[in-house]
Amino acid sequence: MTTWTDRTADRPVSLTAQSGIDRAAHHRMDEAWLAAAWSHPTTRVFVVSGGQVLIDETPEGATELVMTPAFEAPLTEEHRYFLGTGDDGVSYFALQKDTLPGRMDQSARPAGLREAGLLLSPRDAGLMVHAVALENWQRLHRFCSRCGERTIIAAAGHIRRCQACGAEHYPRTDPAVIMAVRDAEDRILLGRQVHWPEGRFSTLAGFVEPGESIEQSVRREVFEEAGVTVGDVEYVASQPWPFPSSLMLGFMADATSSEIQVDGEEIQEARWFSREDLRAAFESGEVLPPYGISIAARLIELWYGKPLPKPGTVG
Repeated sequence: MTTWTDRTADRPVSLTAQSGIDRAAHHRMDEAWLAAAWSHPTTRVFVVSGGQVLIDETPEGATELVMTPAFEAPLTEEHRYFLGTGDDGVSYFALQKDTLPGRMDQSARPAGLREAGLLLSPRDAGLMVHAVALENWQRLHRFCSRCGERTIIAAAGHIRRCQACGAEHYPRTDPAVIMAVRDAEDRILLGRQVHWPEGRFSTLAGFVEPGESIEQSVRREVFEEAGVTVGDVEYVASQPWPFPSSLMLGFMADATSSEIQVDGEEIQEARWFSREDLRAAFESGEVLPPYGISIAARLIELWYGKPLPKPGTVG
């Protein structure tokens, strides 16, 4: 397996950019340090609820997370997650609540990661994806998988511990492959999932199975979903995708066959596109591009050679 890293480092997707946050995992079990960090006047806190946070626009037109000093944050002891420290020494925490707090000025609004990830700075996007991933895991793993007893939160939100049997449970991450498949004519293979709206096409993707290498997973998924065989596989980049707990591993892959036969269960339709075909389809609105925050858009751009055209524009 080869890598495209040297060709992509200058244009990372939004959730892979350097955030400037040190997760400082060595402090997660240090209750005295965490208490001091929480009470420090520079510490900043934001609330996460149901995968959403509050965002607001600055006078300069930028979008940022709505954060407060710790002493102004809503009260919660159990669901307080330490996210790390910035280059300037500021500590960041997220609070998991049932609802987002209101704002007196009414200027802030709730937003999920698909919207906010495109608007926020790398620092804020990194903090948000960390918080959303922890919240998803915490909500879904309240009971011990060994004995069934309720677990408690430890390590500043990064462990759930069973007091009955002593088991410790850690946030899970499910590896998934996502690939831009090219044929001998340098066309790209894009597919439309059954539940997607008409016209929405993207790269193929799927989860890595137990006992399977990621290269094997790329080849299996493409064949299962589209009936196309794949030879060479090149790693590009990864992207955390907490919906609810995936890590997307992005690849460029070379097809050794071109006949398409979709599975009809997950993929409704798949097509080969030349660059000219894709440009025309985007501009006419016949094909809708993948979400801009997704690594899928970045993979297609790598093949396309420049930013993807938008509907109604000339690319």
